[in-house]
Amino acid sequence: MIFDKKTIRYYYWLLIEFIKKNFKALLFSFFLSFLFILLLISLSPLFYRQFFINKKEVIGILGQYNFDNLPQEITEKISSGLVYINSGQVVPLLASFWEIKDEGRRFRFHLKNDLFWNDGKEFSSYDIDFRFKDVTVKVIDKKTIDFYLKEPSAIFPFLLSKPIIRPSLVGVAGLYRVSRIKKKYDIVKELVLYPNKKGLPTLVYKFYPSESELISAYKLGEVKEIKVYKKSLAETFKKWKNTNVQRLIDYSQIMMLLINHQNEFLKEKEVKNALSMALPEDFYKDFGEVALGPIPPSSWAYNESLKQNIYNEETATKIIKKNLPKNASFSLFTSYDHYLVATSLKEYFEKVGLPVKIKIFSYQRPKEFDFLLVSLKLESDPDQYLLWHSTQENAKFLHYKNVKVDKLLEEGRSTLFVEKRKKIYQEYQKVIADDPPGLFLYHPYVYVIKRK
Repeated sequence: MIFDKKTIRYYYWLLIEFIKKNFKALLFSFFLSFLFILLLISLSPLFYRQFFINKKEVIGILGQYNFDNLPQEITEKISSGLVYINSGQVVPLLASFWEIKDEGRRFRFHLKNDLFWNDGKEFSSYDIDFRFKDVTVKVIDKKTIDFYLKEPSAIFPFLLSKPIIRPSLVGVAGLYRVSRIKKKYDIVKELVLYPNKKGLPTLVYKFYPSESELISAYKLGEVKEIKVYKKSLAETFKKWKNTNVQRLIDYSQIMMLLINHQNEFLKEKEVKNALSMALPEDFYKDFGEVALGPIPPSSWAYNESLKQNIYNEETATKIIKKNLPKNASFSLFTSYDHYLVATSLKEYFEKVGLPVKIKIFSYQRPKEFDFLLVSLKLESDPDQYLLWHSTQENAKFLHYKNVKVDKLLEEGRSTLFVEKRKKIYQEYQKVIADDPPGLFLYHPYVYVIKRK
């Protein structure tokens, strides 16, 4: 359309008159619009963090892992097991039900329908591979699988709660799926887990081989959350205004001072009690919660009637001096990670007359030792047959044997009913606390350091 001069002049004067007539309203609208734009610009980072950044959690993990030994906190997010454990009860998960045959020597599991791997492939009995020793597996059909045991075991279904994961980290019926993997020489460096369910954040796990690298990664902003076990490290972050530090108790671990029972002096019950009485409450306060026995308070089988030996330096000294061989000296082996705990033990033991020399080991446990300070991993089920039964490698290594302990551990794993198992394991805790394989020291504190 072509406008002539008269038409252009007409619209010009019309615009001028409109502005004159509505000047105040136009000025007010402009001012409001300007304020709105300023507010939007200033709040845009907040909206961005709320809707984008907060939906991604970047977590630093200490340690070197490959596909076969990833932390449980990751694997249980990726996939599910045939069953899960709920307050001591075995509940079907991927399995719909199971049958016990041949007097407990054969377990037949039936899978649920419509199960799929995270990559969309159908999940079947042929995909199940727990790699158990002394267990023969026979697939009946796509939905049925048999496990043949050499000896009857009522607790065998408990072992099937482990998440089933296919190479490369493909899970089934998990809340998350692996969307990206970074690795170097088969060592995982970074994992990104994308949620299979709305409302869950994306999880990014970054792995660091040393504690110093983990701490540096947090300080540099590479990760938003880390866990450390040393109070001294956690204390430094309490001063950070943008950081929360939460102290938790790791009941999945127990710190123990193991005793070589070939040593006639140390294996005496009276001496073990004296060593326990030599440790005051101050010893535990920075390390963790006192462990009264081998089963943690978080377990449904925990015996609440167990009591801690009362600190009594005078009595402990009398017992040690009465039984101590002449010119005796005792080796205490540990790793660098637990050196601070070892030095504290040495201090208190020498106060009651027990000479101790600390020695460091790196990888393999020493064959010749008197004391061995280590952290032991505890399973969710109270069955500790593999740890303390005299026929098993761990007890053999310590030359530890207690007939009553053996009997109770055998009964516990041959019993299916939860209430009966609970009574057995509560009695087991009393017996092993009376004649322990070493000192049950504490369940360690873990400090979760997280940006606000």
